[in-house]
Amino acid sequence: MSDSVPLEALARQLPALPASCGPVRLVAVDGHAGSGKTTMAARLSALLGGAPVLHLDDLASHEALFGWTERLVSQVLTPWEQARSARYEVYDWVAGAYTTEAVLPPAPVVLLEGVGAGRAAVRPFLSCLLWLEMSPEVARGRGQERDGPGQREFWAHWIPTERAHFAADPSRPFARFLVRETAEGYEVREGPGRRTGPPVDITLRVSQGS
Repeated sequence: MSDSVPLEALARQLPALPASCGPVRLVAVDGHAGSGKTTMAARLSALLGGAPVLHLDDLASHEALFGWTERLVSQVLTPWEQARSARYEVYDWVAGAYTTEAVLPPAPVVLLEGVGAGRAAVRPFLSCLLWLEMSPEVARGRGQERDGPGQREFWAHWIPTERAHFAADPSRPFARFLVRETAEGYEVREGPGRRTGPPVDITLRVSQGS
């Protein structure tokens, strides 16, 4: 396994990956709820010059926490494979309904962020799978602290649902890279999994100026 490198070193290499979904290099950011995927994806997006981030929370719902695969494929991935803009309904977690539509044109790199982003049905569309390293217990504590007591009932339902999902369809074993939050930012290491999507010639190395 290579030594860890800063997130900046990985960001410089992602645009060189082969496209995996039409013209898009789709990079999944997966991990347990509360592990900081949204924050890390925002940081990686900035390092990539503002790469779009698609949040799976926009596609899921209270009734279908993990039942978003068909919507992702039909509304997002299939249009991108045809070099068309994705049009997908966005779920409002307060209203409990899909209330708006988002339009996302294909871009050189798109980050797909959310629990289950690296699931088996999605991996054929990925250029790279990143897993945010954090134990489920620590992530759960952070998430519950973030959401407050008003979301206690939601978390009571979410915890066994997430556990069952990863037991049946794990992502971490297939992650190309593992990302860990540190006091200075993020460090990246080689992951346990084989490369997802098309063959990828990418290695962790610190190039000049990193």
